[in-house]
Amino acid sequence: MTENASAAPTAGEPAPGVLYLVGTPIGHLGDLSPRARQVLGGVDRVACEDTRRSGLLLHQLGLRSRDHGPRLVPFHQHNQAARLPELLEALQAGEAVAVISDAGLPGISDPGEALVAAARALGLPVICVPGPCAVTTALVSSGLPCGRFCFEGFLPPKPAQRRRRLEELAGEERTLVLFEAPHRLLELLEDLLAVLGDRPLSVARELTKRHEEQVGPTVQAALEHFRHTPPQGECTLVLGGAPAPAPPTWEPDTLRRELQALVAGGLSGKDAARTLAERSGHSRRALYALLHQEG
Repeated sequence: MTENASAAPTAGEPAPGVLYLVGTPIGHLGDLSPRARQVLGGVDRVACEDTRRSGLLLHQLGLRSRDHGPRLVPFHQHNQAARLPELLEALQAGEAVAVISDAGLPGISDPGEALVAAARALGLPVICVPGPCAVTTALVSSGLPCGRFCFEGFLPPKPAQRRRRLEELAGEERTLVLFEAPHRLLELLEDLLAVLGDRPLSVARELTKRHEEQVGPTVQAALEHFRHTPPQGECTLVLGGAPAPAPPTWEPDTLRRELQALVAGGLSGKDAARTLAERSGHSRRALYALLHQEG
């Protein structure tokens, strides 16, 4: 599929009354796009998780000084309910508002999701300025299947709840992507090994930075590494999915007896074949044909 593309930022941005989700670097400052730079430099206010951290980022990018630049508004899980009405009111008054996370694409495992939903509910325009994302960066560089994956973010911090969630994910065949804080990484790796077994795994940290590290290639190997080298910085884990179930074993005599028992119980041949197919995983047609073969 071919699309017309331009290296220049979109004209007229930022527009009044628009909520912009802006992807910021996850490590390397050079990853900020020209369009993101234009939007962040022109909005009226920037909602961010940590004003000091985001203020430093914008200062490093030359987008904010002591007296110039967008107003920074703290917007995090602890003040989300109180801050939402203020940001929505600003948008309705015609302000251009940007949302950024501490690093990466906002709206994933942060309060940006709630603001987008509230803005959409009011019919306010929401535009995403794409940028770096730890999820996809870690995924595509992991060497694990990327065609189908499942993002779980942060698992519950309490051990019992975390293991319960892992048990629910035990049969998931897609590649799993998780976030974890460094002080809980060892506990998570131990639970992964105990609940899901020694699967393929890549633990990515310091992505796009000078000391980028991807540790694996299995849960056991990563656990041994971090037991000797304490992790630093938030980690993104890319975990191999559950192995595909083995095909059901075809045992004609046993299957025929089960079919005959179902028929003796009052089912028709077709219904018996359908019932056993659902239970065994075998083809309904093959089972129906088996029922009428001579033993």
